[in-house]
Amino acid sequence: MTGINKVILLGNLGQDPETRFTAGGTAVCKFSLATSRKFTGKDGQKQEKTEWHRIVAWAKLAEICGKYLTKGKQVVIEGRIEYGSYEKDGVKHYTTDIIAENMQMLGGGADNRSQESESRFEPPAGGVPDDDIPF
Repeated sequence: MTGINKVILLGNLGQDPETRFTAGGTAVCKFSLATSRKFTGKDGQKQEKTEWHRIVAWAKLAEICGKYLTKGKQVVIEGRIEYGSYEKDGVKHYTTDIIAENMQMLGGGADNRSQESESRFEPPAGGVPDDDIPF
C-alpha cells in the first residue's frame, strides 16, 4: 500500500511570483500564499490566524503561474508537501514547501475564465458544480 501526500489550499498571494529557469531550461515559479481562519478564542473574542505557505510550481504550470498570478490574487493550489533542509553559516535550516501540481484562479473576470482552460486543476470526480461552491 502506498501513502497519500495531498494538500489543497485556498488563499491569496503574498507577493508577485518569482519565475526562474534551471540550467536545462525548466521553469520554476515560487510565491507565498496566505490562508486565514477565524475562530473564537478561550476569552470569547473573535480572532483570525493567518498561515503562510511557500509554493513551488515547475515546468508549464510554473510558466502559467508566473504569467497570470499577482500579489493579492486568490487561488486554489493542489499539490504535495515537501520537506527539506540546508546549512547556512554553520546553522541547519529546515524548509516546508508545497509543490503545486494544479492551480485554479478565483475571483471571476475574463482573465480567470481563459486561465481555467490552461491550468491543470480539475475538481474531483463527482464534485460539486462551480456555481454551488460557497466562495
